[in-house]
Amino acid sequence: MSPAPRKTVIIGGGAAGLGAAGGVKAADPSADVVVYTEYEDVAYSPCGIPYVHGGEIPDFERLFLAGKQAYVDAGIDVHYETVVTAVDTTAHTVTVEGEGTVPYDTLIIATGWNYADPGVPGGDLEGLYFVKNIRKAMEWDKVISETKSAVVVEAGPLGLEMVTALAHRGVETHLIDPNPYALAMMADPDIMAPVEESWRELGAHLHFNTTLEGFVGNGSGKVRAVATSGGEIPADLVVVATHKVPNNSLAQAAGLKIGSTGGLIVDERMKTSAPDVWAAGDAVEIPHGLTRTPLQGLTGSHAYAQGKTAGTNAGGGDRAYRAVYVPWATPAGKWVIGGASFGETTATALGIPYVLAVAEGISRARYYPGVQKVKIKLLAEPGTLRLIGAQMIGGGEGIKERADFLAQAIRFGMTLHDLATMENVYSPAIGALNEPIVLAATNGLTAGK
Repeated sequence: MSPAPRKTVIIGGGAAGLGAAGGVKAADPSADVVVYTEYEDVAYSPCGIPYVHGGEIPDFERLFLAGKQAYVDAGIDVHYETVVTAVDTTAHTVTVEGEGTVPYDTLIIATGWNYADPGVPGGDLEGLYFVKNIRKAMEWDKVISETKSAVVVEAGPLGLEMVTALAHRGVETHLIDPNPYALAMMADPDIMAPVEESWRELGAHLHFNTTLEGFVGNGSGKVRAVATSGGEIPADLVVVATHKVPNNSLAQAAGLKIGSTGGLIVDERMKTSAPDVWAAGDAVEIPHGLTRTPLQGLTGSHAYAQGKTAGTNAGGGDRAYRAVYVPWATPAGKWVIGGASFGETTATALGIPYVLAVAEGISRARYYPGVQKVKIKLLAEPGTLRLIGAQMIGGGEGIKERADFLAQAIRFGMTLHDLATMENVYSPAIGALNEPIVLAATNGLTAGK
């Protein structure tokens, strides 16, 4: 008589949770895999929601990775609109609304994130939009069609996308942020300046060094304005894009170790402090590859890769998730910005010395139609000139690929000497004779002498 299949319970149906489910089944095809999600759907791209709102993507249906039957066919038992209320790591059980106590052999926590509570009056008013759930986004899209004036609260990655989306929809759009410029937690001001100018060209109103003080109602329970340190801004709609915080109330109540970011502490196999419990995605924190500073709330690709690692190991396999160097990129206004590791602002805040290497290049041959400017900034370690960070802005071409490459260059210890002499593709339609990274590195060699 063959032994009963091992049962893995996964809490969360986002990129980390479904990545984990696939990882378990790959390592142990006979495993019993159960996924609990509070939502109506799993495995769609919430990152795509602003682009549907902005009209770049024609409909929300395109954001779904697969239909529900695909998970049935893969042997993954997804329980939709189902809430897990408790975890008992000693008894190896979870408590599920409507199902009672459910045992597990291995558990993967992929509970994701929530928006930080703005902590101001009026948080219960109608008209406050937290961009996350795709079914709600479908309804909010209809609201946007009737919106005349909107305020976006905070210029983080989601805030950037929603400012552009609302402006594209012809909505009078205001952005408020307590920092002196947009995306201040990760980008440098000279990178963001062209973005802000492009927003102004779209008609957006930018209010930096401005603190949120409250949401003001119209007497009937609906928002009519946003109160700020700079005065009231009329609004039919408010996009609350406060920073992401880990959704770890379940894990905390179960006694799992939590780090300084609020994320679960995991090892390189995504194992938590509890026996037979792994975690992945926005619920965890992981160390930056250079500084070892804990990071939380990265991208969907990070969450999926972490989920695959957690699932593989929970299923009896062996896989490690390495410290990260955070390649990132995003459209912002008419530009695309990106980088790897960190920029000048973060390096200065952490007290990390650096040599700066900067150049402006072009995306394809100067005479080829559609050529775009590309600005590259490289940060290198004094003396060794080892690459430690990068940021860039351009019209779109090659920004993502350069960010990916530079993250690997940092990971493997490449120097400005290496980059200044690297090979690059030259074809008039897709690449310039002088690669912008090479130009920047060459300039940095002079600066670093």
